[in-house]
Amino acid sequence: MAEKTFAGKTVEVNEEGYLLNKDDWNKDLAAEMAKEDGIELTDKHYEVLEYLREKSAAGESLTIRKVGKSGITDIKGLYQLFPGGPLKLSSKYAGIAKPASCV
Repeated sequence: MAEKTFAGKTVEVNEEGYLLNKDDWNKDLAAEMAKEDGIELTDKHYEVLEYLREKSAAGESLTIRKVGKSGITDIKGLYQLFPGGPLKLSSKYAGIAKPASCV
């Protein structure tokens, strides 16, 4: 475990940078996490993050296909929003655990 500071808040993260306590999450923290990866979050990004947080809280498994069918964005759009690992990155910025489907 490690600690990182985002938006003036020190949080615990695992070795891959995922929050260990999902309650530490807020939009400012997400924005700073994304900036580290060169991504500037927009309203569309936040729609995806909120969707992932809702589905995770409901105990649903998360997949790229499920996000693509959410009505927020299609799969191609998800890759454009979060290049290099759409579900992996979006889950990280959403403050939830890395989905089992991600390597």
